[in-house]
Amino acid sequence: MQHYQIKRLLAATASVVAVAFMATTASAQESEDVGPTPEEKAQRRAAAEQRLEQRTDKLGSIFDEAAELNKIAQNAQEEINDLSNQTSRLVSEYTQLLKQIEGLKAYNAQQERLIQSQEEEKAEFRVSIRDVQSVRRQITPLMLRMVGALERFVELDMPFQLDERRERIAGLRDLLDQSNVATPEKFRRVLEVYQIENEYSRFLNAYEGTLTIGGEEKEVKFLRAGRVALVYETLDGSSVGFYNKNTGSFEPLGDQYRSAIEKGLEVANQQASPSIISLPVSGPEQVQ
Repeated sequence: MQHYQIKRLLAATASVVAVAFMATTASAQESEDVGPTPEEKAQRRAAAEQRLEQRTDKLGSIFDEAAELNKIAQNAQEEINDLSNQTSRLVSEYTQLLKQIEGLKAYNAQQERLIQSQEEEKAEFRVSIRDVQSVRRQITPLMLRMVGALERFVELDMPFQLDERRERIAGLRDLLDQSNVATPEKFRRVLEVYQIENEYSRFLNAYEGTLTIGGEEKEVKFLRAGRVALVYETLDGSSVGFYNKNTGSFEPLGDQYRSAIEKGLEVANQQASPSIISLPVSGPEQVQ
């Protein structure tokens, strides 16, 4: 539509210019023509001027229409610019969306691998859960055997702190019979008692207790060097002795060991600095 209006405007402009040129030429010719009378010349001039005025008015309307078309073209250009900006924005958004899609594809692929790994772990867990009941049925007899073995070991071991150790084992037996304690907790407590018994082999320890000496119970101070030596001294210092593993009984010692035992008691009670002491040790039995 706009293209047609512009062509019509150009044609009208050319026509007005041609008419104006013809009117001017006619006026010049009339001035040189000596044939017509002055009245005729005036009439011709008036007619020419009237036609020129008409053409001029038409030309003005054409110019107005041209200005309007120019304004329309300007608005059209602005619309084109807006469409171009919108297109650029949409292209940018489309590019960003493509990048997001690629990122989501990579993320989804990684999640699929993670889900696959979790499914494999779930399958392993299901197998483990099926095995738990079997293991649970086997762990209780195992703990009973462990407590029984520990009890026999204490009775065959050097007789130090027997009441405390026997009480600890009795507590384990009571614990195993309790239904409100989980199996893992029971097993942990059994291992804990084993660890305590193991620690006895590593340290120097002193404690007080009673011992039958010559048919009479006396209060004594015991000194234990791991599981290597167990010696004693009566509270009044009248006698010293040691536990003989070969005979399974306590036997008296000579006074030559008194100072070493007293020194060991001071070290065990952290009343003296560690030092080398000589204590009697039972030798291995000779196999017949």
